[in-house]
This record gives sequence, C-alpha cells and structure tokens, in this order.
Amino acid sequence: MDTKPSSKINDGIDAPLWMFWKRRRYIVVLMAFLGFFNVYSLRVNLSVAIVAMTENRTVHYDNGTVGYEQYFDWSSSLQGYVLSSFFYGYILTPFLGGFISNRFGGNYVFGVGIGTTAVLTLLTPLAAKAGVAVLLAVRIVEGIFEGVTFPCIHAVWSRWAPPSERSRMASIAFAGNYAGTVVAMPMSGVLANAWGWESVFYVFGVIGCIWFLAWMFFVKTSPEVDKWISQREKEFILDSLGRKEGEQEKVQHPWKGILTSVAVWALVVSHFSENWGFYTLLTQLPTFLKDAMHFELEKTGFVSAVPYLVMGILLFVSGYLADWCQLKGYLTTTQVRRYFNCGAFLAQTVFMIVGAFILEPGPTITCITIAVGLGAFAWSGFAVNHLDLSPKSAGVLMGISNTFATIPGIVSPIITGYITSNKSDNEWKTVFYIAAGIYLVGCVIYWFGVSGELQPWSIEAQERREQEKQPTKPIESLAYSNKVSMEDEM
Repeated sequence: MDTKPSSKINDGIDAPLWMFWKRRRYIVVLMAFLGFFNVYSLRVNLSVAIVAMTENRTVHYDNGTVGYEQYFDWSSSLQGYVLSSFFYGYILTPFLGGFISNRFGGNYVFGVGIGTTAVLTLLTPLAAKAGVAVLLAVRIVEGIFEGVTFPCIHAVWSRWAPPSERSRMASIAFAGNYAGTVVAMPMSGVLANAWGWESVFYVFGVIGCIWFLAWMFFVKTSPEVDKWISQREKEFILDSLGRKEGEQEKVQHPWKGILTSVAVWALVVSHFSENWGFYTLLTQLPTFLKDAMHFELEKTGFVSAVPYLVMGILLFVSGYLADWCQLKGYLTTTQVRRYFNCGAFLAQTVFMIVGAFILEPGPTITCITIAVGLGAFAWSGFAVNHLDLSPKSAGVLMGISNTFATIPGIVSPIITGYITSNKSDNEWKTVFYIAAGIYLVGCVIYWFGVSGELQPWSIEAQERREQEKQPTKPIESLAYSNKVSMEDEM
C-alpha cells in the first residue's frame, strides 16, 4: 500500500515551513508546546521549592544569638510523599481523559485541565501553611486535572495532524515539557532566594492562567470549526486523514482487541520504563545535587535544568529525523519506533550506570545530561506510537499507557525517600541502578513487541474491510498510507 512520496508539500499554502503562522495547524502546535510548558512548570516547581521549604536557615534572634530554623520540619520520607502526592490524583484520570476528549473535544479538556491546575498552584502556599495534609490534598487535586492532558492532546492530533507530520508535530509539542522544566527549575531557585518560596507558586500559577485564556481563544476542536483556517489547508488536513467536512463520528472502541494487543502492552511497558527514570530525576535531582554533590540551592535549580534543556532541543531533532527516515523510505514506521525508542533506552541504561558508578560532580552530571537528553529519541517511539496503531482510539490508548506510566511518579519518590534516608553515596547509587535496570527491561520488551502498523482490531481497519470486503490482515499505518512528502522543507 506504499506510495512514492511527492517532491514537495501539497497543502496549498504558498509559504515556507518556517512561516508557521501561515498554517493554523502549526499555531495549534505552538499553543500545545506552551501548554506542556505549563504542565511541567506547574509540576516541577515543588521539586525545587521543597528544598527551600525544608532547609536549615540561619536566623539572628533579638537577643543577639544565632540559630537555625526550617519553614517545615519534614523528614526525607515525608518529603517523598509530598513530591509523589501529585501522582495519586494524576493516575486516576488519564483513562477518563481519553473518553471525555472524544465527547467534548480534546482542546477544551486540555485547556481546563491545565487552567485548573494553575489556579490550585496559586493556592499552594496557603495549603502548605495550613498543614501537610491540606498540601497533599491540593497536590492530589492538581494531579486529577493534569491527568487528562496527554490523552487529550492525542485527540487533538487525531483531528489536526496530517499523517506525514505526526512525529514532528507531537515531538515539538512534547518539547514544551522540557522547556517548562528548564525554565521552572532555575527560576524556582532564583525566586525562592529572592522573594521566598511562596513566590515560586504565585509566578507559575499566573503564567498558567494567562496561557489558559489564550488557548481557549485560539485553539478549536478541529479544522472544520476554526474560522481562521484557509479552505486549502482545511481540505489538505481532512483529505490526509481520510475525513469529510461535517462528518460526525461515533467512536466505538474495540476493547477486546486493545486489551489483547501485544503492540499495546509493549507500548505500555515502554512508557512506564521511560517515566521511571524521568520522574526519579524530575523529583529527586535537586535533592541529589544538594545532598550528594553539595550544590547550593540556587545552583541546584540551574544544574537540574541542563539535562532537560538538552532533551528539549533533541526532541526537535528526533521528530524531524523520524519523519525524514520514513518519507525517504529508509525505515518503515515500525523500524523508526523500534530503533529510536530502544536505542535511547539502551544508551540511558549505560549512562545511568556509569554516572552512578563514578559519582563525581562533573562526570556524573554529564552522564545524567546525556541519559536524559537521549530520551528525546524514545519520545519519537512510544509517545507517537498510539497514533500508528489506531488514530481514532489514540486518546484512549494514551490514557491506558499514561495510567500505568504514572505509577513511577507515585512509587519512585517514596522508594527514593526510604533508600536515601542517610543521604549516603551508596544509597544514591542504588537509586540510579534501579532506574538503569528498568530502562533495560523496557528496551527488550519494546524491541520484540512494537508495531508501527494500523492494527487489525482498529476502527480504521474495520472501516476499510467493510468498504473493500477484504479479509483481515495488518494494514500499513495511516501515517504513511496517504503520504504527503515535505522534502523541500527538509
């Protein structure tokens, strides 16, 4: 079913690719990028702020004596519960997000999820001062609303992303995760030192609220209801997706096929494995740098941001390269997902082990940076794979995989808190070795189970069989069954 790629983009818009504002779908990508920027800046600010909230401060008393005080006297294990509490709520809603995004529109649910989290972030200082139980409750509710974001964005891509642009559109948007981390970590340290730990939550909460208003105004459910899109671009998107304007879809998800699919479960394991290493570092890296590497608070924020800066940059490269390899015919969709994902996991395994074995500031931070950065190539594997298997069920598939992938966010900080109770070097080595082992397991399982083809159980495959009256067989992914090359822009 392969077709030879054409020699130029064919969306009817007379503008080079870098003039993204000429194409409405790229405005959606930009706003999604900024949305994920907020998702992660709202999520990670506590990882840095908690260092300021619990560190010993020098206090000069009125009688001339000097003492040490903490804003909050929390043990390392209690800090682990505080950092993981977000994920107690987060794990409840990814699956639900896939359903409600199909019913109400992925753009609405995505916006409300992040907007509500921003408002709750503004309330975090009051919650912390009211007691740790109140803080835990607020963080849990934040997680509930953020849990819908990843499934919802796949629902957005299923309506806005031409198959030949999926890898890059998704990768650019997901790069917002790491841009948010890069900005939030050092900025949180600066804010905490300059204006107190409360300012961390106020600043990022306000930024999130501003984004929410812009998203709800500019981004629509689909090209058909966007009043600013050109007729040519609308027709290009709809044709590439095999849809007609005004067509109403009632999606009946093939649950038996989904739950018994080897490709789906390989994807779930891969997502879990990547998130274990990612969440371990996301929540614990500032504490690791302070306890094991002996960095000051403000410096921990800047150093913690470096790996995510590298990953954010490489996400643009990996998404572009993934599409290019497919459009040139060098690799099939399955090969791209397998080689990009498993190559990244294998490299992450090696560098996590080496960094933990050396455990010296320069080499260890370099190894962590390389390991996190190369994770960008995994995101051109598992993170886009849902759309290959069944575009119309992609939101639900992301909901399933993200539910399991949230477990590391709950378990990893707690385990790390108990393992590092004495803050010794050997304890931190154990944390890194566990992450490396999980990366390796994910690499092996995804290598043998991955598929980049449209699955026989998918809604799209069923529709084709009804039209063509052909026997069941795997069908090449929609991502390249209707190829539209972008080689001139490449």
